[in-house]
Amino acid sequence: METTFLVGCALLALVGSVPTAPQRHRIQKFDEDLFHPTGIQKTGRSSRYNIEEEGADFWRTGAQENLVNHLKVAPNTNKARNVIMFLGDGMSIPTLAAARTYQGQMEGRTGEESHLFFEDFPYTGFSKTYCVDSQVADSACTSTAYLCGVKGNIGTIGVTAAVKLGSCEGMRNQSNHVSSLFKWAQDSGKSTGIVTTARVTHASPAGAYASTAERNWESDADIASAGLDTSQCDDIAEQLVFGSTGKKFQVILGGGRQGFIPADMVDEEGGLGKRLDGRNLIKHWQEEKESGGFRGKYIWNREQLLSLNYTDVDYLLGLFEGSHMKFHLQANKETEPTLAEMTEAAIKLLSKEENGFALFVEGGKIDHAHHTATVKRALDETLEMAKAVKKAVELTSNEDTLIVVTADHAHTMSYGGYPTRGNDILGLVGISDVDNLPFSTLSYANGPGFQPPENGCKRHDLNEDNMKSDTYEFPALVPLSAETHGGDDVAVFATGPWAHLLTGLYEQNYIPHVMAYASCIGSGLTACSNDKR
Repeated sequence: METTFLVGCALLALVGSVPTAPQRHRIQKFDEDLFHPTGIQKTGRSSRYNIEEEGADFWRTGAQENLVNHLKVAPNTNKARNVIMFLGDGMSIPTLAAARTYQGQMEGRTGEESHLFFEDFPYTGFSKTYCVDSQVADSACTSTAYLCGVKGNIGTIGVTAAVKLGSCEGMRNQSNHVSSLFKWAQDSGKSTGIVTTARVTHASPAGAYASTAERNWESDADIASAGLDTSQCDDIAEQLVFGSTGKKFQVILGGGRQGFIPADMVDEEGGLGKRLDGRNLIKHWQEEKESGGFRGKYIWNREQLLSLNYTDVDYLLGLFEGSHMKFHLQANKETEPTLAEMTEAAIKLLSKEENGFALFVEGGKIDHAHHTATVKRALDETLEMAKAVKKAVELTSNEDTLIVVTADHAHTMSYGGYPTRGNDILGLVGISDVDNLPFSTLSYANGPGFQPPENGCKRHDLNEDNMKSDTYEFPALVPLSAETHGGDDVAVFATGPWAHLLTGLYEQNYIPHVMAYASCIGSGLTACSNDKR
């Protein structure tokens, strides 16, 4: 019945939307004052912008200052003692544009002229995100690309494309495994760490230390639910604690506590574990550090993180949630640290190593917000990412630290509709000339924000919605329970030694090769090598 109704509405909408000759003319004719289609009813020009913008001198002066600043930038060819990769999961280019506008509007300005902190880095480029077997990527195959330097199949991590999704046999074959930038750093004597607002066993951070045919095999319970022998396939949490790369991380901060403790064990916040093998991997981690003569510290809340005495800690494991960490807007400030706070702790601890460090920092909740079409959360998480990058810059030197900020993949959120300057980025553009109903600046190609026709097959009236709510699901064209990723290229921002090598357009797997080159690690060409090939 519902299908018939939707089909009928679709036909009515199609018939109703075919413009007559006068309508076609009206849609195509532009208002020469506002430079917007006259068919979109708007509230008029914004008065919030700087009046100086109406003169040519404002723009000429700004452009000349920008030119002078660019002319001052010279390639930094120092050896990178430290390398830091910031990964905004799902941080598409429209997300960047909307987030900077949101930031500016939060500061009382029109917003469009704002800059996220890392957008002022001197070098930018674009990476192509597709998987070997998929036109649109996920966070698993991309982590293999930007951390291991090799592209793989969708859903797989740390293995070549010879391993098919879900093939335990394929992942057991060591010849199919690929090592990461962090393995290369460890082999060169550097300290290493991972920080994430997702589970530490989730797809993005797992690329730093795991090899698996299925990103969802985060604990043995996940492998068992797939009907496979848990003794034959190592789960991701197990690889983090016992694996040759995972066990060497001096810093591990994020969520995912449940994957490390038995299913019958209650954690610090009253949640149950997931493991079926009865092992407490947190305890194993602590015992392994102690037996090696190291001071390993496990923490689970913000207060413990902020009160750390770094001189008394060699290894740090912080698991702040049973699953993913909460969105920043909803987080308990007493128990959950911010991404910037975790980044600061990681850098302070890793900086104790004389040979330098390699650090991975993920803003994982940007992606989660987009999947649920909760735009306000996505933009806020992007701003949290920018704060973390700023903290890293403050704690390191541009002379010896290469910092790369990028995304793994895009999303389907679009930013359009001819809104006036300073229009609320979370608000409405105006009224459609076809159905006389309002539409929003930000919307999705698909996702849970789809609303079926109502009141005689009319589009839902967005005036009825509270679009400022943290949990508001923004409109979508196609109904899906979860919004999908996008196939767009993503931006790469870089500063520090050899950052200029990250300009232009390239495959995503090029990124770790540049970072290894800059820091003289790995088996490939490096800045310390005499062989220029």
